Amino acid sequence: MKKEKKYKDISSSEKAALVCEWLDEKQGEDIVTMDVAGLCSITETICVVSARSLKHGQALADFVLEKCREEGIEFLGMEGYKPGDWILVDLNDMIIHVFQSELRDFYNIEGMWSEAERRNFCGEKPRE
Repeated sequence: MKKEKKYKDISSSEKAALVCEWLDEKQGEDIVTMDVAGLCSITETICVVSARSLKHGQALADFVLEKCREEGIEFLGMEGYKPGDWILVDLNDMIIHVFQSELRDFYNIEGMWSEAERRNFCGEKPRE
């Protein structure tokens, strides 16, 4: 008897496209994904998104996790939810950073991974 898989197999680029679609649906702002495979030992894709308020940031994180449950996509955890100014969602091969705008500029995750290829899944111009 073959054991059924708990989570579905999905490529990193497919997962990134789905997550960007979900963040866009909930009006996440300045969505940027970066391909860090080969540059980072813990993940393949980093996604950064801005939220308009603490509640909006929490709603973005909640929605992503809800959709992952529905779609059978593995997620490992979340940090920073209660304070809400920087929420990190770990989807194993993809890490999502949900920031309040002023903190996003301060921590400059995109600058830390400036050598990573930017991917645009949401139809807007990637943030430089």
